[in-house]
Amino acid sequence: MRSEPFHPDAPAIAELAAGLILCRRSDQRVLLLHEREEDRWCFPKGHVEPGESLVEAARRETMEEAGLAELSVDRELAESRYRFFDLRRRVNVFKTTVYFLGRTDSDVGRLEPIFDRAEWLAPSEALVRVRYPADRAPLETLLASEPPTVRGRTD
Repeated sequence: MRSEPFHPDAPAIAELAAGLILCRRSDQRVLLLHEREEDRWCFPKGHVEPGESLVEAARRETMEEAGLAELSVDRELAESRYRFFDLRRRVNVFKTTVYFLGRTDSDVGRLEPIFDRAEWLAPSEALVRVRYPADRAPLETLLASEPPTVRGRTD
């Protein structure tokens, strides 16, 4: 989705999304998806549908975007808030995304067409790949709260 800086004189809407920082149980690597159009790495996430819980939305989006259904959701990691101007809809968007820590033994299935690849990376490597602060926050929370082996170090 193409976006640009916030337009203070344009209409505004609020959006709620949920996502997963998904760790592979075998090696504690986290899943990143590459969005082709914007050339950016991100985590599975998306809009919360009416009547859906945040965890249900995070699970559904992970299935839709990465083909992963066999997973557990451990806990909430972080809430990210940001704003942008959506060129297509011509509105300012105030977006809140709640991220959860998920774990899986499965590998990525069929990717949603907006993604051209997926990679499992050590959390410290993933932190280098994600560009936006709103995407980095949940990963930074994970790195601060997990044992050194999850952080990609053994010190």
